[in-house]
Amino acid sequence: MKYLPIDCNLFIKNRQKFTAKMQANSLAVFNSNDIYPVSADSTLPFVQHRDIFYLSGVNQEESILVIFPDAPKPEHREMLFLKETNARIAVWEGAKLNKEQAFDTSGIKSVFWLQEFEKVFFEVMTSAQAVYLNTNEHYRANVETETREARFVKWCKDKYPAHTYLRSQPILQRLRSVKEPQEIALIQQACNITEKGFRRILGFTKPGVMEYEVEAEFTHEFLRNRADGFAYTPIIASGYNACVLHYIENNQECKAGDVMLLDVGASYAQYASDMTRCVPVSGKFTPRQADVYNAVLRVKKAAAKMLIPGTIWADYHVEVGKIMTQELIGLDLITQDDVKNEDPAWPAYKKYFMHGTSHHMGLDTHDYGILTEPMQADMVFTVEPGIYIPEENLGIRIEDDYVIQEQGEPLNLMANIPIEITEIEALMKSS
Repeated sequence: MKYLPIDCNLFIKNRQKFTAKMQANSLAVFNSNDIYPVSADSTLPFVQHRDIFYLSGVNQEESILVIFPDAPKPEHREMLFLKETNARIAVWEGAKLNKEQAFDTSGIKSVFWLQEFEKVFFEVMTSAQAVYLNTNEHYRANVETETREARFVKWCKDKYPAHTYLRSQPILQRLRSVKEPQEIALIQQACNITEKGFRRILGFTKPGVMEYEVEAEFTHEFLRNRADGFAYTPIIASGYNACVLHYIENNQECKAGDVMLLDVGASYAQYASDMTRCVPVSGKFTPRQADVYNAVLRVKKAAAKMLIPGTIWADYHVEVGKIMTQELIGLDLITQDDVKNEDPAWPAYKKYFMHGTSHHMGLDTHDYGILTEPMQADMVFTVEPGIYIPEENLGIRIEDDYVIQEQGEPLNLMANIPIEITEIEALMKSS
């Protein structure tokens, strides 16, 4: 890992919060992700399952975490099972965590090698009444690949059919959505690295540059600042491409007069950032481009002020839609008659702003959170309104990451990233 060590007290606290929500005499199991094959002997880079990382800090394949707070033996109340390292693995892959390093990382004293799992697990299952299993229940999830976690769920239910099975996800959805100060600091670090990348490309962007060259500049700046890499597949979309919401080809030339939309975020210590900025390829916005840009910026600023404790996500989006409607009327993109005759299920503004305004942020770019429950202090949300006008080859989206505060307006973790037209143009001109 490129990131600096994380104080294990964060993971100790996270486990304490989870165990406080468990039923009596129950245990919970969390598995790492697999290393996924590509072809022949090729594999994708390993990416740890966020839940086992959240609870242990372990960032290694073939790892299992077992939490059993009511275990008769104290050494069974928190257990890590890890792939045993050896000299051959150290030579070919690099050494894996030893037991002392695993304790330093997680704060868990009972560390076993993976080959001991079935024996130890049998012993604790004879004492447990219920088992919390971890399945992917995120509202955006669409999983076709059988994960290591899914294989464990099938194995456990087959091996121990008489136990009661419970879901860890309702607990994790609530816990992970409210961040600890240390987590907010890690997200802030990811945002700071993203800022460095954005400032770098302001001096690089000009007519004739390819979108993938801009992506490469971000890559360079991210990695030299200890980022894991991109938090998600970056969108570098110039001209019409900015009207394709999930454009990721990044293979076109940036042309004079176009605006380039950059939806990019660094990941640091597994924590994501999520930024969108738009820059004029030629260094200066046209009057029309500036009008659309400033309309989106006004919506973003108004929307951010609504991120306060007690806000309901669905109601918030309705209010943002009303603000966007007035901006689109002002841009002559829709009329009062369009609004009067709109379909309530698809309001008039949706023709030019068809996606949501905010989502939870954290270990995942679209992080855990129950959208039907009120917003709370220390939740982190994006704010990302946009206006997309294909007939003008213009797409504008502006996005920052905010922490909800107990009182007052939310904290903008991207407040130092240039956003006003005058600042962007001045930085591009001076480079």
